[in-house]
Amino acid sequence: MISETQRNELLSILSEPHRLKRNEPMRFHTTLRTGGPAELFYRVHHLNEFANIATWAQQHHVPLFILGHGSNILVSDDGIEGLVLFNSCETVRAGETTYAETGVSFRDLFLKTAQAHLSGLQFAVGIPGTLGGALISNAGAYRHNIADLLVSLDIVTGGERKTVSPDWMQFSYRDSRLRQPNPPPTALLAVEMKMQQGDWREVYAFARDIQRQRISKQPPQPSVGSFFKNINDPQLAARLSEIPEPIRAAGVVPAGYLIAACGLKGFLVGGAQVAQKHANFLINLNHATATDFYQLAKHVKRTVFEQFGVTLEEEALYVGNWRWDE
Repeated sequence: MISETQRNELLSILSEPHRLKRNEPMRFHTTLRTGGPAELFYRVHHLNEFANIATWAQQHHVPLFILGHGSNILVSDDGIEGLVLFNSCETVRAGETTYAETGVSFRDLFLKTAQAHLSGLQFAVGIPGTLGGALISNAGAYRHNIADLLVSLDIVTGGERKTVSPDWMQFSYRDSRLRQPNPPPTALLAVEMKMQQGDWREVYAFARDIQRQRISKQPPQPSVGSFFKNINDPQLAARLSEIPEPIRAAGVVPAGYLIAACGLKGFLVGGAQVAQKHANFLINLNHATATDFYQLAKHVKRTVFEQFGVTLEEEALYVGNWRWDE
């Protein structure tokens, strides 16, 4: 909980203190349309203010959750203690070394670089959320990841603003040190990325093809995006002849394939459902609670383990005050 003294200190460093909200429902700010209230909620537009707030929060041990477009997260029904900072810092300077603030949407970042005849971010088309969220989960598609493009990151950690190399993030498949247990309190402010000159026609054509594939496969109902990570298991992949050959050759088993093979498409817990269109999407079918989704995910993991001996790992992040025993 934030004390009244801490709240007053926070108000003193905000450029628009009248916009600080109490008990803001997070269901209005997540793609899943679930989640309880944020104790305090503030939208920040300027990078220096973002850095100042993050520095203050870390130095005063105030819980801080940085929100982008609310994809890839499952906020508990009990909400989030501390300050939720909505990151609307969106400046991009496109070039062979591209500078981007982390509040920019992944899609807009692709468009701005493509308009500058730069190649490298085509895979970002159709991935929801902001650059900041993409960094935390090392977002990617079609065997490309955001980590592959990075040169440096502007961050606040340990109550200090500093520039670090991509190695600091300890990236791996759909993962980084900021997804690990007890990560260091960190705010990702901006990045520099190395881009390549490209023919804009080829860039857009490739991106349009990816977008068509996504639209054809993904359900329209509210979701976090892909809920579980794919499995890297060459031995299991080799046994599953139904998986497309290029994916099987790479030793990858799609989580959606395993879930569908267990007969779980359409399985329902409360208002949360395994999508019929793509089994790795858990959708908000009818005013689902966050607890509905947690129970559904638990059932999916248990069933897949019983049938295939594989433990699925969430790509979605659980955020807030969870009562796991329920």
